[in-house]
Amino acid sequence: MDCFLIRGGRRLSGSIAVAGSKNAALPILAVSLMTGEPCRFRNISQLRDIQTQIKILNTLGVESHWAGKVVETRVRDSYNSTAPYELVKTMRAGVCVLGPLLAARGECAVSLPGGCNLGERPIDLHLRGLEALGAEISIEGGYVKAKAPKGGLRGAEIYLGGKFGSSVLATDNVMCAAVLAKGVTVIECAACEPEVVDLADCLNSMGAQISGHGSPRITIKGVKRLKACDWSVIPDRIETATFLIAGAITRSPITITGCRPEHQLATIDVLRQMGIRVERGRTSLTVVPAERWKTAEVTTLPYPAFATDVQSPMLALMALAEGTSILTERIYPDRFMTAAELRRMGATISVANGQAVVQGVPRLTGAPVMASDLRAGAALVIAGMAAEGETRLSRIYHIERGYERLDERLRKLGAAIERVADEDAAPGAAG
Repeated sequence: MDCFLIRGGRRLSGSIAVAGSKNAALPILAVSLMTGEPCRFRNISQLRDIQTQIKILNTLGVESHWAGKVVETRVRDSYNSTAPYELVKTMRAGVCVLGPLLAARGECAVSLPGGCNLGERPIDLHLRGLEALGAEISIEGGYVKAKAPKGGLRGAEIYLGGKFGSSVLATDNVMCAAVLAKGVTVIECAACEPEVVDLADCLNSMGAQISGHGSPRITIKGVKRLKACDWSVIPDRIETATFLIAGAITRSPITITGCRPEHQLATIDVLRQMGIRVERGRTSLTVVPAERWKTAEVTTLPYPAFATDVQSPMLALMALAEGTSILTERIYPDRFMTAAELRRMGATISVANGQAVVQGVPRLTGAPVMASDLRAGAALVIAGMAAEGETRLSRIYHIERGYERLDERLRKLGAAIERVADEDAAPGAAG
């Protein structure tokens, strides 16, 4: 196992290009299951989660070829419709094959998903939506088993509101299943995230009839079949936000290129409140840093509000603000494992009842820290770049699930970060 050694205190400069969206690519790759024709997907990042998704598709009879940023797929057989535990357990998005499999093959079994430990994340909304389309659903031996009725899935009016609002993956699964259902489906309280919009646009390019995506009400007119696909996924908005905060926390005027500025309005607004300006281009954003920044009160909510996946990096930035900041987590109230590691670096953070109170300190100091999940790992990288001294960050396999060659790309900006063997790793530890 490897770890990152980060020597902090350096100012960064230059530009960094945003990779393709992991959260958009995972469900979009799954639409391979819904057509017998070849599919080509562009702007695909070489990430651990993407590799896992392709392995899942391979077990389901999808032949794939990956060259650079392009993945080509085609269904070669449909004998196996079981997505195995060994693969799906490693990431929550593995469940997004459920809707496409059910729509295309009429019957499937998908292991209950895994992924980062962010607290309770049930899949009841997925199952409720598919049952509304007529599917018979059961959970047996850790697998979701779904079967369409004899006449096939049928359109319905479906409400997908849950305890924490709408669900992106549930919206993805129900939308994919409804595309090949008979009649019209209306999804109320649908997720509005750009990744849902990208999936719908991809399906429409294949002959689907989806409208209203990007709003809480999506309408799908069922079609009999889908054609070949040639699609480029959107830039990663979470990576974009992470780089914005990296520039802010290191007081560096870096430019993020190849992004969608319109996806960053909530993050830019919080930075503005803190006294950090962001200059906006058509497909770029440039940080105008401040030597010290003010506090902020932030609440995570579904898009277009402040994203829960940006909460951990923002916590690192708040740790160096002048005064007391408050960060309230409304999506995953237990998602504050970053706080304990930031405290090891000198941050003053208290967490209770889904809320972090951050008393800013003049400086952070390097320390041995550990990534507990994907976004926590990214937060500790940027905290390490701002800290005095050396930070040793272990369990970086979490980071590699969602950030492609992060150390190499940051070094091009002038960061002192290198990958070394983690001598403290336990033998046989898995990532």
